Amino acid sequence: MDSLANHYAGIVLDNLARPYPYASHHVETSLADRPSPQELHPAFYTSFDWHSCVHMSWLGVTLLGHGLDAGLDAQLRTALAANLTPENLVVEGAYLLNNPSWERPYGWAWLVRLAAAAAASADPQVKAWGAALDPLVDIVAGLVAGWAEKAEFPVRHGLHTNAAFGLGLLLDAFRALGRDKAAGVCEQTALRWFKHDAGWPGGWEMSGQDFLSAGLSEADLMARVLAPEAFAEWFAAFLPDLGPDSRILARYSVTDESDGYLAHLNGLNLTRAGQLIRIGQALRHGGANGGPDAGQLAAVVDAAVPLLLEPGLASVMTEEFMSSHWLASFAWDALASAALHPQL
Repeated sequence: MDSLANHYAGIVLDNLARPYPYASHHVETSLADRPSPQELHPAFYTSFDWHSCVHMSWLGVTLLGHGLDAGLDAQLRTALAANLTPENLVVEGAYLLNNPSWERPYGWAWLVRLAAAAAASADPQVKAWGAALDPLVDIVAGLVAGWAEKAEFPVRHGLHTNAAFGLGLLLDAFRALGRDKAAGVCEQTALRWFKHDAGWPGGWEMSGQDFLSAGLSEADLMARVLAPEAFAEWFAAFLPDLGPDSRILARYSVTDESDGYLAHLNGLNLTRAGQLIRIGQALRHGGANGGPDAGQLAAVVDAAVPLLLEPGLASVMTEEFMSSHWLASFAWDALASAALHPQL
């Protein structure tokens, strides 16, 4: 991973220095309500849109611990420090409170993940960013609780509002931050929404602009929530016909990288690779505890990982902004999961 750190840091710096193009999702309430992205989001106003700026900031914080060249390290610190000030983050928090369904749950999840990465650092400067982000974690925890209380059904598709993907990132981050109450909300919501799912139509995936597999996002979440043996049983029922030729495991290519929606398929390869690594590890643990055919399922899952990871990593090496404003974050996430499980 360290061999890619300098290149990925350059991608982060490019993103944090690009105020435009910017896809603002602000809902205007009058003709006069047309603030600039920087006025609305002084911490996260670059990188095409808010959530991409947040997860590029997460990637930047994460890369600081991976042996960057001194010049890149200094540049990255300067860029992040300019954005992640307490004053800027107060404005971001106020916007979230005033727009409680905005960026739900994808942007919320990356924000809490950013806070968790900063809080976990031994670097005093990075840790200070984590302290500045902590009030936003409180805000998101409250928003998640309100969402979970009123949402009867999850969102099941392969785009940003996918409920399972967001819950998975939120759960990991809340656990890492010691936010047991918020983590418990995520766990109980996951069980309520997904515990009894079976027979997922994996052959219907993928849609033409997905960057997530809805089915694998759900399975990745349940691997975090269920004990290994219970997860192995759940997964066998969820994808009962999973095999090497299953469409849900197939690699995809992009015909036009300048088309932002078609470019999502590059990310699909990366997100599925990371999810399958984690699912395979959970299945191996389940098999050790007597789960049904867990070892065989793990072998099928493991075999698909390099077929997805190879084209996914290659897609990061692009100058096309519709890909470069987000893919590196997902590549690093998949590589981090692979590094934890070297048998792959």
